[in-house]
Order: sequence, then C-alpha cells, then structure tokens
Amino acid sequence: MTGTDPSSNNDPDRQVSPVSDPVVKQESAPDGVTAAAEARARGAYAHQFDGTGLRDSASVLDAIATTLSFPDGVERSLDALRDCLTDLSWLPAGEHVLIWSAASDLANADPKAYLAIRSVLSDAQRALAPAGRPGYGRRFTVVLTER
Repeated sequence: MTGTDPSSNNDPDRQVSPVSDPVVKQESAPDGVTAAAEARARGAYAHQFDGTGLRDSASVLDAIATTLSFPDGVERSLDALRDCLTDLSWLPAGEHVLIWSAASDLANADPKAYLAIRSVLSDAQRALAPAGRPGYGRRFTVVLTER
C-alpha cells in the first residue's frame, strides 16, 4: 500500500508515493515546469529542483538549501531545514513555492529519509500558511511532481 509509513511494515520493497501524499499540498501540475508556471501566474516565487538521482537525505537537503538560497553556513540537517523554512527572512515577502520533481527517487531509495524530510516540509508549510503564524509576509507551499 503506497502513501503509508513504511516503518509500520517490515516489507523492504514497500514504496512510498510522494505525489499521492495528502499531507503535502498537491497542485494539479503534471510536472515541475507546469507547477512553476502556475505559481508564477498567481504571483508566487517558484523554486524548483529535480530530485532525479537524489537517493539520500544529504543530497535532498543540499538541493533544497541550494534551491532556496539558504544563508551561508547553514548546516544540512532536518532541524536546520525546519528553522530555515519557517523563517525565509532572506527571501522577499510573498508566497514561495518549493517544487520537488521526482521526489519518488528518494521515497523509493530511502523511505524513512523521505518521510522525515516530507514531515519537515509539511510542518513548515502549515507554519507559514495563511492561518499559521504571520511568517513576516511570507508563505511557503510545497508541490511534489513525478517529473
């Protein structure tokens, strides 16, 4: 069964489906290019990275940090990711959309790492949602696409 926590089942071949994940907001975009165009059309800043071949948390954390231009010296850890994503003060005010294409590469290679990163992304998205804390004029949205 996809979309569930693989740690609840001892089947090592079990896969997590990032695109059907109800926790992370899903846009109706078939691919990253379309998702970025839709974000820009509504006035948001689109930050896109291709997760093809990124099969460990260190690679994905580095890709997110690079894509969002994290400040120099920020470590690559889940705690630092959470801190940065709920701040975004180095970016201009407005909505920032992180588009992660081919998230399934990490989900299939390392489901626990995928779920941990997805959890941080989801927490940050809720924290900077319109009903969340103000976020200093910044909103954060996550879009996962297959390609």
